[in-house]
Amino acid sequence: MSEHGQGKREAHILILDDILANRIVLTEMLEAQDLHVRVFAEGSAALAAADSEPPDLVLLDIMMPEMNGYEVCERLKQNPKLQDIPVIFISGLQEEMDKVRAFQAGGVDYVLKPFQIEEVRARVHTHLRLRWLQQDLADRNRDLQQSLARLQETERLRDNLVHMIVHDMRSPLMSMGSMLELLQLDVAENLSSDNQEALQTAIDASTRLTNMVSAVLDVSRLESGKMPLRLQACDLRPVVEEALHSLAGLARQRRVDWDPPSRPVIACCDSEITVRIVANLLGNALKFTPADGTIRIVASASRGEARLTVSDTGPGIPAEYHQKIFEKFGQLETRRPGTKFSTGLGLAFCRLAAEAQGGRIGVDSEVDKGSTFWLVLPASDAAVLRAGECRARR
Repeated sequence: MSEHGQGKREAHILILDDILANRIVLTEMLEAQDLHVRVFAEGSAALAAADSEPPDLVLLDIMMPEMNGYEVCERLKQNPKLQDIPVIFISGLQEEMDKVRAFQAGGVDYVLKPFQIEEVRARVHTHLRLRWLQQDLADRNRDLQQSLARLQETERLRDNLVHMIVHDMRSPLMSMGSMLELLQLDVAENLSSDNQEALQTAIDASTRLTNMVSAVLDVSRLESGKMPLRLQACDLRPVVEEALHSLAGLARQRRVDWDPPSRPVIACCDSEITVRIVANLLGNALKFTPADGTIRIVASASRGEARLTVSDTGPGIPAEYHQKIFEKFGQLETRRPGTKFSTGLGLAFCRLAAEAQGGRIGVDSEVDKGSTFWLVLPASDAAVLRAGECRARR
């Protein structure tokens, strides 16, 4: 018996040597260590025994009459059931090429004859421990792969269920929002100021719900590669203007610095999708920037890329969350007390949409020093802009 971890583990050793004296010495040494030993003088018999009951380790001579040790080792390694068993060569051959050939055949160690018992014992125990560690790692890896497969299947079923429910919610929500807006047009002037405010709150809530539903559906389509994209040469200046216009009510509550560059910043992208990316980044900046803070938007082009940054003077983001926030529902773990609730899908949509257009997105941030979100898209030239079409580099 051999100790391994917190328990004990049996070890089975196979010895192949055509010299009886060597077999006796090795057997006595290993059995004294509570190791189970099987001894053979011929390669064919050893191979058959190993195939029937795989050992944990093989001690193998080289110069034998029926089949030499190199061939025995090669046959062991050709058997999928036996290929991971460590083989230690024990031989009187001292030339370097003999040792090289032993390792090329699949051996893990080489002991010269006449051998020292303590040396062989130490090498056997070392390779047994390595063998068991490899087996444990393989078992854990298999368990992890099985767990991952179960989790992936659970996630797939969850996503399908959420997609189905959300898809069925979209039409009623849009209908409800439209009816509320019509009601506002028809009766708002006859309502008290409190009731007008309540009606507007209901309209705003309906719009937020509709946007959440759209975000869930769009993230699902982007993940599956089913989001239709119209890649064209597009000036990012009007893209930013449109994003600012869509958030005009919120933008008026903060200082937003946007100084459009004098020359076009032309990217190869889908303008509508890119407007939504910029609006998401700007919306986050508006949400987390204090009333006396500043938000700055910059667009530039260089080295075949168009770059847009949205910087804020908010609380900043810890380094360990710089990647996490771009995952689905990643924002939920980074919410701070007093911040508004978020589905955590906005930045996931931004990442997927940027990558679908051949671009990338990220953030540079330190806690208490604000954040700078950046979007990089493939650039186009003015000639392509006039032609109206381009192809993003993937």
